[in-house]
Amino acid sequence: MKRLHVHVAVHDLQQSIRFYSALFAAEPVVKKHDYAKWMLEDPRVNFAISTRSAKAGLDHLGIQAESDDELEEIGSRLAQADVAVTPQKGASCCYAKSDKYWTVDPQGIAWESFHTLDSVPMYGKDTRELATAACCAPAM
Repeated sequence: MKRLHVHVAVHDLQQSIRFYSALFAAEPVVKKHDYAKWMLEDPRVNFAISTRSAKAGLDHLGIQAESDDELEEIGSRLAQADVAVTPQKGASCCYAKSDKYWTVDPQGIAWESFHTLDSVPMYGKDTRELATAACCAPAM
């Protein structure tokens, strides 16, 4: 079963953690000096915040696959949508190692489809090169 992913860039991480923890009635499952993540079941969402962006607000949306097969199914559907799709295998971003597909919707919102493979000890080395400047997105 897939999970919706939302990443919001924030100015004040601690204030935002307090707000979202109250809103979700849950503490983040990952909490770093520049990043926090909630893995919620109701609603089923991977909700992340970070201070890594130059401007606050929606950074990107995504779909988290639970298997390679689910990720490849999403990649195939995106290919049929006649949009540019950039694969990113073994990416290190957001304290996780993942295989990904990136695209941009008609409104210019970056979409990340991904399958998390492991955790990594740092935010990640992948860079913001996507036109929308989404967190860790590759060049399109």
